[in-house]
Amino acid sequence: MKIHKISAEHLSIERIGEIVYGGYQIQLSYDAQKRIVECRKYLDRKIEETTSPIYGVTTGFGSLCNVSIGPDYLAQLQINLMMSHACGTGDRVPNDIVKIMLLLKIQSLSYGFSGCQLATVNRLIDFFNNDVYPVVYMQGSLGASGDLVPLAHLTLPLVGLGEVEYQGEVITGAELLQKLEWQPIQLDSKEGLALLNGTQNMGAFAVWALLQSYRLSEWADRIAAMSLDAYYGLTAPFTDAVHQVRPHKGQIATAARMRQLLEGSEIVEKPKQYVQDPYSFRCIPQVHGTVKDTIDYVTSAVDVEVNSATDNPTVCPDDDIIISAGNFHGEPIAMPMDFLAIALCELANISERRIYKLVSGTRGLPSFLVANPGVNSGFMITQYTAASVVSLNKTLSTPSSVDSIPSSQGQEDHVSMGANAAIKLYKVVLNTERVLAIELFNAAQALDFRRPLKSSPAVEALHDSYRKVVPFIVDDEVMYPHIAKSVEFLRGEKL
Repeated sequence: MKIHKISAEHLSIERIGEIVYGGYQIQLSYDAQKRIVECRKYLDRKIEETTSPIYGVTTGFGSLCNVSIGPDYLAQLQINLMMSHACGTGDRVPNDIVKIMLLLKIQSLSYGFSGCQLATVNRLIDFFNNDVYPVVYMQGSLGASGDLVPLAHLTLPLVGLGEVEYQGEVITGAELLQKLEWQPIQLDSKEGLALLNGTQNMGAFAVWALLQSYRLSEWADRIAAMSLDAYYGLTAPFTDAVHQVRPHKGQIATAARMRQLLEGSEIVEKPKQYVQDPYSFRCIPQVHGTVKDTIDYVTSAVDVEVNSATDNPTVCPDDDIIISAGNFHGEPIAMPMDFLAIALCELANISERRIYKLVSGTRGLPSFLVANPGVNSGFMITQYTAASVVSLNKTLSTPSSVDSIPSSQGQEDHVSMGANAAIKLYKVVLNTERVLAIELFNAAQALDFRRPLKSSPAVEALHDSYRKVVPFIVDDEVMYPHIAKSVEFLRGEKL
């Protein structure tokens, strides 16, 4: 069994992917247990000693922050908070993103700045280790005060409320506890806020999107290399000297990758009568490279976020303070998620332009990549589909983080809308994958018209693997299954 110990050690985006998708179980390290226990003891002591109100601990929430709560009602306050905040709607958050959400919430609580009981954190670990997926809905979070609504749905099953998916079946939180013979967690003061405040919903979507972006960025280069050779494109624009005079990191890396992918191609060596390619081929380093740089930037921002405590108030035993502040505000990752959506939109945008060139009947390729155009429409409509998806991506790439709608009677008067940025980013990722899959469908077809000339070993290896699942199209046939298989190919093929 593979075990990951939750600790204060740095948790990278890639490591999160390994844990969630690699079948890991998680445990709290000794240091993490110690921090959680000591923070809870400190908070209990401060509640007994102080007569001053402590936000969310001895007061109500949001604009009710001035309403004092008696000691007999502190536990009920937490349950009421969770129930009243579970107002989600829309589609369900996919299970793998829910699992990332659980991991990020556990990691955040483990730092010992939240005041949670050890039993509460351990039950979240039980959820993770037993593949219990709380039913969380995509819509409802404003991305400030944290992801209140989705995190309420995530944590309701701790107390036997809400719903979960377990072993492929959706059951109530009460049924889960009964089935696994678990007792409901008895929440203590402040725990409801610790569980509901935080950016783990936004963070989970951001982590998922980055993991997909690393993959799609590499696929974009590989597919573009096939398209370029199939189009009889020129490799001179990838010459290193060109990029050293404009030394953006991603641009240099992309040019180098294109040279590597096309090394040894017979098609590259074939003399060409023209001196320029369209921008969608000639400017691959500039566009794909900028996407790489954007992914790097977003990774740096999300990396900080997932290694942080983001609930409120912040309990700092070593400094002997309990401070109500704003670490739950999603702005630090809302803007980066909007930026990542724009970058991936461009990756799909330039991909669709290459598709258009491949089906245009130029440079010796038949119109719409079919041997007998006219009676056959060939790949004509694959470009329409890609164009439709790209157009939708452009709409989805309008930033969410520029919007704010006040809530809680004006107490929460500026919010990040980062959860909406996350939802849009999720859709843009899937759309970009579909467009790249359609480009591969077209590029492989076009390359087959260049025989007997061979492309590079790297491109030919990709073509051979792809042809095991998607055939060369001779005459018109139903195309959507081939597009679906192309998408699955991108997800299943090792890079």
